[in-house]
Amino acid sequence: MKVVEYRSKSDDELQEEVRDLKKEAFNLRFQKASGQLENTARQRQVRRDVARVKTVLNERLNSK
Repeated sequence: MKVVEYRSKSDDELQEEVRDLKKEAFNLRFQKASGQLENTARQRQVRRDVARVKTVLNERLNSK
Protein backbone atom coordinates (compact mmCIF):
# COMPACT_ATOMS: atom_id res chain seq x y z
CA MET A 1 0.00 0.00 0.00
CA LYS A 2 1.20 3.53 -0.67
CA VAL A 3 1.76 6.21 1.95
CA VAL A 4 -1.06 8.31 0.49
CA GLU A 5 -3.51 5.50 1.21
CA TYR A 6 -2.25 5.19 4.80
CA ARG A 7 -2.61 8.93 5.36
CA SER A 8 -6.28 8.78 4.40
CA LYS A 9 -7.01 6.29 7.21
CA SER A 10 -7.81 7.10 10.82
CA ASP A 11 -5.44 6.43 13.72
CA ASP A 12 -7.47 3.43 14.85
CA GLU A 13 -7.41 1.92 11.38
CA LEU A 14 -3.64 2.43 11.20
CA GLN A 15 -3.09 0.76 14.56
CA GLU A 16 -5.18 -2.18 13.40
CA GLU A 17 -3.12 -2.29 10.19
CA VAL A 18 0.11 -2.46 12.23
CA ARG A 19 -1.36 -5.29 14.29
CA ASP A 20 -2.34 -7.23 11.17
CA LEU A 21 1.02 -6.69 9.51
CA LYS A 22 2.89 -7.84 12.61
CA LYS A 23 0.79 -11.01 12.69
CA GLU A 24 1.59 -11.60 9.04
CA ALA A 25 5.30 -11.02 9.71
CA PHE A 26 5.18 -13.58 12.51
CA ASN A 27 3.47 -16.12 10.27
CA LEU A 28 6.04 -15.52 7.53
CA ARG A 29 8.90 -16.06 9.98
CA PHE A 30 7.25 -19.28 11.14
CA GLN A 31 6.85 -20.47 7.55
CA LYS A 32 10.50 -19.69 6.83
CA ALA A 33 11.65 -21.65 9.88
CA SER A 34 9.61 -24.67 8.82
CA GLY A 35 10.73 -24.44 5.20
CA GLN A 36 7.30 -23.64 3.78
CA LEU A 37 7.89 -20.01 2.77
CA GLU A 38 7.59 -19.56 -1.00
CA ASN A 39 7.61 -15.79 -1.45
CA THR A 40 10.61 -14.57 0.53
CA ALA A 41 10.21 -11.02 -0.80
CA ARG A 42 6.94 -10.71 1.14
CA GLN A 43 8.88 -10.53 4.42
CA ARG A 44 10.63 -7.38 3.25
CA GLN A 45 7.37 -5.85 1.99
CA VAL A 46 5.62 -6.46 5.29
CA ARG A 47 8.51 -5.04 7.31
CA ARG A 48 8.53 -1.89 5.18
CA ASP A 49 4.74 -1.53 5.37
CA VAL A 50 4.94 -1.63 9.18
CA ALA A 51 7.55 1.12 9.05
CA ARG A 52 5.39 3.22 6.71
CA VAL A 53 2.35 2.96 8.96
CA LYS A 54 4.36 3.77 12.07
CA THR A 55 5.89 6.78 10.30
CA VAL A 56 2.44 8.14 9.46
CA LEU A 57 1.29 7.61 13.06
CA ASN A 58 4.38 9.38 14.43
CA GLU A 59 3.93 12.28 12.00
CA ARG A 60 0.39 12.77 13.27
CA LEU A 61 1.50 12.50 16.89
CA ASN A 62 4.24 15.10 16.45
CA SER A 63 2.07 17.53 14.50
CA LYS A 64 -0.51 17.86 17.30
